[in-house]
Amino acid sequence: MAAFNRCFALSLFLALSLSSVQTTTAARHLLQTVPTVALPPLPAIPTIPQATLPPLPSTALPTAPILPKPTTLPPLPSTQIPSSLPIPTLPTMPAVPKVSLPPLPATSLPTFPTTFPSIPTIPTTMPTIPFFSPPPSN
Repeated sequence: MAAFNRCFALSLFLALSLSSVQTTTAARHLLQTVPTVALPPLPAIPTIPQATLPPLPSTALPTAPILPKPTTLPPLPSTQIPSSLPIPTLPTMPAVPKVSLPPLPATSLPTFPTTFPSIPTIPTTMPTIPFFSPPPSN
């Protein structure tokens, strides 16, 4: 973990130092540039003469025809609506036959075991290997 922290700190230091090199180069470039010369004033824009347009020809517009105004409105068509309409009778519904389901087959379900085998235990000690053991001392 310490090696990771050192590597991270080194990479951060390297990134900051490389970014400051570019800033230093930019500042040096700005200091070495020659001040720009002021531009001469622009010449004045001459005024453009205003053009005169000939008058439009005057022609008389045609008048709209005068339509006669009706004094009375024509009568509206009327229809006789009956006070109550006859209600049609509903058709008879056919009788639905009763359906019976066939009996369920008499199959027995398999029996489940009531006792479960024990779970083997994991050994906690390592067995010794004879040829890896140290030689007996005198």
